[in-house]
Amino acid sequence: MRTITNGARTLALQLLRFALVQARCCAFAVALMGGMAVSRLLPPLPVARYDLLLAYGVLLTGVGFLLGWETRREVAVVAVCHVLGLAFELVKVQVGSWSYPEPGLAKIAGVPLYGGFMYAAVGSYVCRSWRLMDLSLTGYRARATAVLAVGLYVNFLSHHWLPDLRWPLGVLLLAATCGTWVHYTVGPRRHRMPLALAFVLIGFFLWLAENIATYFGAWTYPTQLHGWQPVPVTKWISWALLISVTFVICGTRRHTAARRDRPLSTRDAGTGPPPVPEESVPEEPVRG
Repeated sequence: MRTITNGARTLALQLLRFALVQARCCAFAVALMGGMAVSRLLPPLPVARYDLLLAYGVLLTGVGFLLGWETRREVAVVAVCHVLGLAFELVKVQVGSWSYPEPGLAKIAGVPLYGGFMYAAVGSYVCRSWRLMDLSLTGYRARATAVLAVGLYVNFLSHHWLPDLRWPLGVLLLAATCGTWVHYTVGPRRHRMPLALAFVLIGFFLWLAENIATYFGAWTYPTQLHGWQPVPVTKWISWALLISVTFVICGTRRHTAARRDRPLSTRDAGTGPPPVPEESVPEEPVRG
């Protein structure tokens, strides 16, 4: 009985630690969502809400860097996510997938420049998770995953004119990540989970965040023009697939850095020094 009690206490403590570190990883995203919520409560201002949110996002990025939320390199990764997000938004708004109905000066083809910050927040989460939880990968097929991530990004734009290949690409991504494990630290313990499962879980919470964001008017789907409606659950799958793009952007730099830091002999052989034992892990982890 004592063993069961101690086990339950340890599990509860680990879950609490995990929740706390996840809250730290989500700092940028939570602050951004908070700004969106507060902006809906402000009285009428001479500055459009979209422009105000753009200024807030820039300020938040600067403050986050000064507070050490991101390193200089991570800010660059987040900026890339922002640019890719804006490109994604430009296409989606033009084809009518969603809209930004409010006025604003800082808009390009109907898309406010602050729109990229929502993708930047995802990039910030992945970067901070990698660092704060000391992520490492085993069985990671970097090239195959990167090619499929690019294919998924392009398909989410091109399927309005060309055949939609998200399901075949999703199956291929599942095959490419089969056997890939994400190893992470929570408190004194090291854990692991399949990379595919990580994509699914992150996609779920992004779907929840999207519901919150649309509720506060960050953008509007056609079904929400006459009143807020929950975002369809199918968007969960879309986010689970799209998170691979952010993961590749963050992971490629770390994978390259890890290979560069290896001794030349082990680099050529494709192996490295054995990792710290945790569960039988036959390959060298790719660390951030």
